[in-house]
Amino acid sequence: MRRLLSLLLVAGGLGRGASMRAQEPPSPGAPIRLTVADAEALALKNNPQITVTRLNALASQQISQEVRSARYPTLTAYLTGVVAEQGSRITAGAINNPILYDRLAGGAAVGQLITDFGRTGNLVESSNLRAQAEEQKAVATAAQITLAVDQAFYQALETRALQDVAQQTLEARQAVADQVRALTESKLKSDLDLSFAEVNLAEAKLLRIDAENNEKSALAVLSAVLGYSRDQAFELIDETPSLEAPSRELDRLTALAISRRPELAALQLESRALERFHIAEEDLSRPSVRTLGVIGGAPVRNEHLSSWYGAIGFNVEIPVFNGYLFTARAKEADLRAQAAREQLRDLENTVTRDVRTSWLAANTAYDRLAVTRQLLDQANQALDLARTRYTLGLGSIVELTQAQLQATRAQIGDTDSRYQYRLSQAVLRFEIGGP
Repeated sequence: MRRLLSLLLVAGGLGRGASMRAQEPPSPGAPIRLTVADAEALALKNNPQITVTRLNALASQQISQEVRSARYPTLTAYLTGVVAEQGSRITAGAINNPILYDRLAGGAAVGQLITDFGRTGNLVESSNLRAQAEEQKAVATAAQITLAVDQAFYQALETRALQDVAQQTLEARQAVADQVRALTESKLKSDLDLSFAEVNLAEAKLLRIDAENNEKSALAVLSAVLGYSRDQAFELIDETPSLEAPSRELDRLTALAISRRPELAALQLESRALERFHIAEEDLSRPSVRTLGVIGGAPVRNEHLSSWYGAIGFNVEIPVFNGYLFTARAKEADLRAQAAREQLRDLENTVTRDVRTSWLAANTAYDRLAVTRQLLDQANQALDLARTRYTLGLGSIVELTQAQLQATRAQIGDTDSRYQYRLSQAVLRFEIGGP
């Protein structure tokens, strides 16, 4: 999570006052050389989802300032002019001073909250916790984008490797087809042998076409997750070290996930924020004390009035009865806080389950590596034997084509298993909230 947060800060910053101007990704052109780390950094810089969560985090910090403003004094300036009917009175609409005078006056009023017995403090703390939760959500989004980049990157590498397999298969089957065609023209092989060889060659051509299409699709997905609106050419650099077995300490991985997953941290902060908001809603039933001061002057006025005015006072507001509004609001906040705690417990269970399933998938993918490699070696040996037997006239074309098919399947399986294990490692890293 620290690595994701550092990358996120480099990409644009979560601090107050950071520039939020969107950065346009470069236009497609020459292929961009990318390692998986380069791709992750580029996505955190260009992907619009990162900008969205970063802006939401900054907006939530402004909410904290909005709530905190209740602690500061308010200063309001007034300029009032009145032309009144001589001797008239306001006689309807409210209980007030009914006398009207011609006047032109200006003044100011200052108000300050003295105490509301903790409500504002609890609201400020609740908004601070929500702002921290938004920052954790931004980190969680960065983790999801990083996982998507890893998946797209390794998928693109796999499709490229499979295209190489398809090309090698095509060349090998083309060589066999040419050989069989020459033998058939020399009346040493039957037309049936040539038909089998040409069918195998056509299958190899279809395999290459599918591989090329899959590679283009994978690169399109990678372009999108990196923030490009159009397909971008990439030169992917595979710098993955030797494949190591996943950790066998499942309990330790689960504990790491519980302590490091930003989604859990965000929900924990949300739960605490709702608890503080519940306390703030309970504080509505307590009194609030405010002070108010006014001062001003009236150049145009009734001659019986002073040319200036000033006063200072205080007001104590004591809730008595409002139709159980405050009670209902406090109860609503309490129920939402309870629901958040249950959501947190459910998410912890989900994270535990996901860690276990991804750990099992990673171990299974690792175990498949040795098996698929052994299968590939055996299939290649079988193909060599079948080719030799066919050349010597001891085997049939069916035996050779079957061996070719098995070798191709084994090569595809071996390539797939290597990249699927890398994908499973990326998923496991995401599930435990690690770099």
